[in-house]
Amino acid sequence: MTDAEKPYRGPRTGRDRGDPRTEATTPEARPLPVTAAQRRFARLAFAAALATAAMLVVGGRTSLFVLIVGVLGLVVTLAALWGFLSRRGPLRWACAIVTVAVPITVIAVYIARGHLWDIVLTLLLAALAVAAARAALVLARPPAGMPERETPPPARPFLIMNPRSGGGKVGRFALDDKAAARGAEVALLTGPGPVDVAALARRAVADGADLLGVAGGDGTQALVAGIAAENDLPFLVVSAGTRNHFAMDLGLDRERPDAGLDALDDGVELCLDLGLIGGRTFVNNASFGAYAEVVRSPEYRDDKRGTMLRLLPEMLSGRRGPHLVVRIDDDVVVEAPKALLVSNNPYEFGGPAEPGRRSRLDTGLLGVVAITVDNAEQAVELLRGRRGRGLRTLVAHEVLVESDAPQIPVGIDGEAVLMPTPVRLTIRPLALRVRVPRERPGVPRPKPVFDLALLRRQALTMARLAGGGTSPTGRRRRS
Repeated sequence: MTDAEKPYRGPRTGRDRGDPRTEATTPEARPLPVTAAQRRFARLAFAAALATAAMLVVGGRTSLFVLIVGVLGLVVTLAALWGFLSRRGPLRWACAIVTVAVPITVIAVYIARGHLWDIVLTLLLAALAVAAARAALVLARPPAGMPERETPPPARPFLIMNPRSGGGKVGRFALDDKAAARGAEVALLTGPGPVDVAALARRAVADGADLLGVAGGDGTQALVAGIAAENDLPFLVVSAGTRNHFAMDLGLDRERPDAGLDALDDGVELCLDLGLIGGRTFVNNASFGAYAEVVRSPEYRDDKRGTMLRLLPEMLSGRRGPHLVVRIDDDVVVEAPKALLVSNNPYEFGGPAEPGRRSRLDTGLLGVVAITVDNAEQAVELLRGRRGRGLRTLVAHEVLVESDAPQIPVGIDGEAVLMPTPVRLTIRPLALRVRVPRERPGVPRPKPVFDLALLRRQALTMARLAGGGTSPTGRRRRS
C-alpha cells in the first residue's frame, strides 16, 4: 500500500516551522489501548450484524416468494434510480415514479404475507449495528484540536471588506465600523469596476500593516492569505461570505461574522497549511471535471445541491468535460475520474454536493476525492455519502492533473478559472498564520472512518489485556 492510499489517521506534526514535514512520534501514530466502552460497542456491533444476517436468512427460508420479491424489487429500484440520475426529459421522471412505487409495492407484499415485523426487526438490528460500530470508532480516535499560540494583538491591522458578499453582511453587521473602532484600517471593495485585491493587500504591507484580514468570500480570502503567508503576517478571517467553508473549519461563528473581530483584541494564532495550484493559493479546494462544471454554473452559489442534481446526467455518463488522468505522488494513477476534488487537508466526506469539513488544517497533506461512478449501485452509495467503488479518497503531498485538452476548467475555492494543463497541486505546510478569537464555537468531533480491522481488534480484546497493553507512550504497562 502506498502512502497516498493509507487511511488518514491524524496530523503530521512539525514542531520546527523550518521543517514542517518532519514526522514526530506521537500517541496518534501508535495503537491505543482498548477501553471497556470500546469493547462493549464493538461486540454489540458484531452481534447486531450477525443477527441482521440471521433474520435475512430465516426470512428467505420461510418464504421463497418473499425473498424473490425483495431481491427483484431492489434490482428494479436501483435500475430506475440510475435512470433518474443519468437521463433527461420524460424518461427521467418515469424512472422517478418507479423508484418510489417499487419499494411501496414490495412493502405491501411483505405486509400481505405477514412479514412486516420481520422487516422492521431487520432494519432495527441493522441500525443498531451501524450505531454501535460508529460509537466504538469515535471512542477509538478522540479529536485533537489544532495547537494555538499566544501572540500580541496587531498594532496596524488592515482589513479588506466586500459589501456585496453574503447578501450584504458587511453592512448588516456594521463590520467596517466595528473594525475601525478596534483600530483597524478598512478598505471597502465598492468599485466602480473590479478592484485589484492583491495590489491592495501588497500596498498595505508596504505601508506597515502587521495583519491582513478579509470579510468576503473564500476566493478573496485565499488570495489575501497567500500574500500574508509571503510576508509572514497573521491573517484574519471574517465570515462575511455566503458559505464560509474556511471559517467553518476554523470553528468561527458563521451566524455572527462580527464575532470574528474579537481576534483583534483577544485572539490566538493557528499555524495552518496553504494549498498551491499553478502558483495560486487556495484555502479550501480545487475542483475538476463535473465539480468544476458545477462551480461554473451561474446557479451554483444560490443552489449547490440543485445544480449538482441538474448536472448529474453528464457527470455519471461522462458526456461532459475533458478526459482527465490524475497522478498522486507518482505512485497512484486515477484514470478518467468524472469528478475530482483536491483539498487543503483531507475532508471528512459528506456527499457529492457537500464534501464535508476538515477537523485539521495542519497535517501537511492534500486530500483527494475522485468520483468514477459507473452503475446504479455506485451512484446510490455516492448520494448517500458512503464510500464505495465509485469513490476514492486518498491523501497526497502532490497531485498532477493531466488532460487531452490544452486548458481545463478548475473551480478554485468556488471561483471558476481556466488553467493550462498539466495542472500541479502541492501544499505548503504550516505556511499560514491565522489569528482567531480565543472564544469560538469550535470544530465538531471528527466523523469516524470505518475501519473493520480496528473494530475487530476492539471486539476481540480481552478485558485483562486492556489494562496491560501498550500505553500511549509506547511502553508496556505492568499488571
